[in-house]
Amino acid sequence: MPTGKNQKLKLSYMARILLEKTDKDHSLTLQQIEAELLLYGVTASRKSLYDDIEALKTLGLKVVGKKEGSTYAYHLESKKFDMAELKLLVDAIQSSKFISENKSRDLIKKVAGLASEHEARQLKRQVIVQGRVKTMNESVFQIVDEIHRAIGINRQIKFGYMQWSLDKKLVPHRKDDYIVSPWALVWDNENYYLVAYDEKEEFIKHFRVDKIKEIYITDKARNGRQDFKDSDLADYAKQNFYMHGGEKTKVKLGFKDEMVGVIIDRFGKDIMIHSGKEKGWSETNVDVAVSEQFFGWVFGLGTKVKILGPEKVVKGFKEELKDIDYNYNHY
Repeated sequence: MPTGKNQKLKLSYMARILLEKTDKDHSLTLQQIEAELLLYGVTASRKSLYDDIEALKTLGLKVVGKKEGSTYAYHLESKKFDMAELKLLVDAIQSSKFISENKSRDLIKKVAGLASEHEARQLKRQVIVQGRVKTMNESVFQIVDEIHRAIGINRQIKFGYMQWSLDKKLVPHRKDDYIVSPWALVWDNENYYLVAYDEKEEFIKHFRVDKIKEIYITDKARNGRQDFKDSDLADYAKQNFYMHGGEKTKVKLGFKDEMVGVIIDRFGKDIMIHSGKEKGWSETNVDVAVSEQFFGWVFGLGTKVKILGPEKVVKGFKEELKDIDYNYNHY
């Protein structure tokens, strides 16, 4: 009977072989499995392989055998992810702006490891994303992990925050590091944002994670709990267009009926919509953080969406349009 250290790992090797070499369209005969095991330094008799396959089934692997001519061929029927799910993961990784090119390649390689070598070839896809700019911060994953860890142990964090200079270099946003209480990570407009409480300014702030540098977890407990207890983070993200802050205001919007999908995509299905004063128009009231980014969003929708109130916001939008017109006529 074969003996040796590798023999003790026989079942593990068999599971790996079936995972990597088989799928619903590709099977291995017992002779082929025997040959694959030899590559791991494991010898096996035909009878022992039957027993091993039954053992793998007992352990929960769905090994299926089908008759092919005078012999049987085996493949792993079900895996943790099917191909449609793996392709979706690859597409999401490739199209994500906050994941760097190098990290994308590493992650896709790991995702491919969840499929057979035949299926992995299908995962070498190229997703074309219009105008995508991949992040240059290779440490984003470590930063995200540290933020989650700080939240888990209820500690404040300290970090430097960067901004782009005209010569296309990341430079410090300010001289001193930020010390804040992290409360959440929000995904918005293809970017990760840290939502945190600044004790010094007594204000909730948000920071682009890919611009955070040299993060440290302090010994000081988080504060600002009440501010976040009274806040709905999903609403917070929805109101703060692309995470640029502004005064939270109830704004009345009028829009052509054909734009209802755009409005729902931005503000969710819970908003109340009613008929407008003009035929073919509807109205809704939404909470937004009024800012240049909000005005820019309205402007981008052209004549199909307009701000109806309050007057303060309407006036602010008109002044913004005047400033834009001035810039184009006096540059």
